[in-house]
Amino acid sequence: MEKIKMKTPLVEMDGDEMTRVLWREIKSILLEPFIELNTKYYDLGLLNRDITNDEVTKEAALAIKKYGVGVKCATITPNKDRVKEYNLKEMYKSPNGTIRAILDGTVFRAPIITKVVEAYIKTWKKPITIARHAYGDIYKDVEMKVSKGKCELLFTDENGNEERKLIHNFDGDGVVLGMHNLNNSIESFARSSFNYALDTKQDLWFSSKDTISKLYDHTFKDIFNDIFEKEYKEKFEKENIEYFYTLIDDAVARVIKSEGGMIWACKNYDGDVMSDMIATAFGSLAMMTSVLVSPDGNFEYEAAHGTVQRHYYKHLKGEETSTNSVATIFAWTGALRKRGELDSNKELINFSNSLEDAVIETIEKGFMTKDLALISNFENIKVRNSFEFLEDVKNTLLDKIL
Repeated sequence: MEKIKMKTPLVEMDGDEMTRVLWREIKSILLEPFIELNTKYYDLGLLNRDITNDEVTKEAALAIKKYGVGVKCATITPNKDRVKEYNLKEMYKSPNGTIRAILDGTVFRAPIITKVVEAYIKTWKKPITIARHAYGDIYKDVEMKVSKGKCELLFTDENGNEERKLIHNFDGDGVVLGMHNLNNSIESFARSSFNYALDTKQDLWFSSKDTISKLYDHTFKDIFNDIFEKEYKEKFEKENIEYFYTLIDDAVARVIKSEGGMIWACKNYDGDVMSDMIATAFGSLAMMTSVLVSPDGNFEYEAAHGTVQRHYYKHLKGEETSTNSVATIFAWTGALRKRGELDSNKELINFSNSLEDAVIETIEKGFMTKDLALISNFENIKVRNSFEFLEDVKNTLLDKIL
């Protein structure tokens, strides 16, 4: 068959460890035989980030702003042990955090569902997508251990005027934290969430705790409501989808009793926790997609999991691994499909859909990696190693498209 051509480049960001190994194999086995890949390549592997003083991460993010769509391999965010292991110049920041900040994006995470792995919540029939506001709150907090004394919140405006509020009079040892957010970041979060709901034609929920946090959380609620009423209400009605706000404890109860199929927008910490809960309840973090969406229409796709360090060390020793590559494959298909949509390239869209179907069909025929085999009730399981699974998917794909 003639290879599919791409009109506009895709920003390709390579990564680390076992996911880097699989990245190369996915391209070689599942993509390059069928597509004339047109990518702008950036090596976000930890060693190259160190060589470039992490400038390569910023360059990749700016390239996404230029070309509109990127696909990213999992990367290491170094701790002290990694700094020593890789002999790094410094402890570099999370590449994902850098890219999110430059794109001003919101992270959307959704499970990949197959019949061979049942959700732990029996009512869940459709994916539940978590939209996480990836700025502020405790992730940019300031913390302090205190003893007996008075703690105040002080704000000094640009004219030097001060406003103070008592936090607590401490009779003994304690701890305090201060956190913040920005209205323009919350607005970007809201618009990205509304746009993604329209793009995927799903209901959108937003939850916080405005009854307790009458200024901080209430600001989120008010911004979402104002933007919806002014910019999105008619669009939602036209698509027959719904937006509503509820308290986060009520949202949890509603989600558990639902059949799924909605986008649940959460503040930063809530989204961090709930996305892992959703992933586990649907079966596996290795079956979780992640897409960063900016309010001005840029998209970055990746797997929700990390670099699979333990399997990488086994791979280096020449030992067999059975690493689940599904979310990484879906990062590629998501990016290629979006590239196709933006370029009106139906062939690329159809191929992306066919490859995703081939992955699911392969698993539902019983060919799967060890992590899925351990949680599946399927009777005729054939456990495949990291590379055999990719070949199995290719065979299923060829049956579909030839």
